[in-house]
Amino acid sequence: MQLEFFGGAGEVTGSCHILTVAGRRVLLDCGMIQGGPSPDERNRADFPFDASRVDAVILSHAHIDHCGRLPLLRKRGFRGPIYANPACRDLMRILLADSANMQERDAERDNRKRQKSGARGVVEPLFTLEDALDVLQQVRTVRYGDVADVLPGVELTFRDAGHILGSASVWLTLREGALVRRVTFSGDVGQYDSPILRDPEPGPAADLVLMESTYGDRLHRDRAATLDEFGSILRHAKRDGGNVLIPAFAVGRTQEILYELATRFDEWQLDDWRVYLDSPMAIEATAVYWKHAELFDEEAQEWLVRARALPVLPNLTLTRTADESMAINRITHGAIVIAGSGMCTGGRIVHHLKHNLARPECDVVFSGFQAQGTLGRAIVDGRDHVRIHGSPVKVAARVHTLGGFSAHGDQHDLVRWYGAIPGRPPVWLVHGEPAAAEALRDALRGEGARAEVAAPGVTLDLGAAA
Repeated sequence: MQLEFFGGAGEVTGSCHILTVAGRRVLLDCGMIQGGPSPDERNRADFPFDASRVDAVILSHAHIDHCGRLPLLRKRGFRGPIYANPACRDLMRILLADSANMQERDAERDNRKRQKSGARGVVEPLFTLEDALDVLQQVRTVRYGDVADVLPGVELTFRDAGHILGSASVWLTLREGALVRRVTFSGDVGQYDSPILRDPEPGPAADLVLMESTYGDRLHRDRAATLDEFGSILRHAKRDGGNVLIPAFAVGRTQEILYELATRFDEWQLDDWRVYLDSPMAIEATAVYWKHAELFDEEAQEWLVRARALPVLPNLTLTRTADESMAINRITHGAIVIAGSGMCTGGRIVHHLKHNLARPECDVVFSGFQAQGTLGRAIVDGRDHVRIHGSPVKVAARVHTLGGFSAHGDQHDLVRWYGAIPGRPPVWLVHGEPAAAEALRDALRGEGARAEVAAPGVTLDLGAAA
């Protein structure tokens, strides 16, 4: 009985860990690598295992850095079941289809360049829309709290992780002969007391915990202070006569921002703004959120009872087509534009940055983590110029980071989540840059935990993990 760390160890993206029980192999997540050096080459590289011999996948949530290589896994021979929460499956359909379309567009563009330059060979997409739709047929849904027999010797229970809709922490009971081990994988843990979603749910005792550490080295700003800052940014932007760009993840962050804008519409004097949700994927994801309102917290449920729907902005425009998106770039002031991708690695936000980033009267508001090597990280780190579509662009707009909006819990949230597990089991830290993981390790050790930082290729003997 073994657990091997593969993707998402020593970095934030590419979550994938390999569990072997009674000769069978289960993957915890199978995510795409985003940012950092050579992500395309790394995503195309061989898995360190035979995909056709993987017996099952257990998926924590639908973000691409956790599920994005599932179509590739299928292309390389995987035909087993994928276990996920029902809301997670609905969001997977949207995110994987969008990723496949992006892969196909990128391959088409690269092939046009190769043809013009006389280069030989054809670039194939990492996976196609057909691959993405095919792998969805392998998903088996498991609701929070239900017990599912994944394979002989592998028993699964999902608990709400409070990160995005349908996100789960994974609680496993593993049996191999007389050996029984309880292993917990945190997935991505959300903040406590954040809007729309419920708080991360505690669980029973465990022999070993595999835990994320994305914000393990920092504390988020107080929620009330974050909202005060957001309102202040919008008031100053209105005075200065520019636009406000909000790079936002299509799932989770977008819905939260829309919720806050709607509930504070009068307080923040938003009636003179035009708000654009410029993301077909976010528009679809928002519909999935409303479909699964049973997963909302008490406050959001009260909105549903009073309004029969979550708050709707009267000045919100949904821009689905490319022409509608391009028309926004002709607006010089009074526009709040929410667009993906959240780390500015692609999508419509990149075009809006190209048109607004050099304008000092404009504002860019980051509300989530920016991984190393991404355009978002370069802007947040204070670069004077960044490259967009191959050309240098001056960064003159005001740049803001609202840490209180993060879908990831901070160090206190992570320590709190771990502290709710009885018995202080050994914990291995993944899904974090080295400094963040090391800081969380030290904080957990201060609480009496046996904490270590995972590295790719390290294999744990679970028989010795008790």
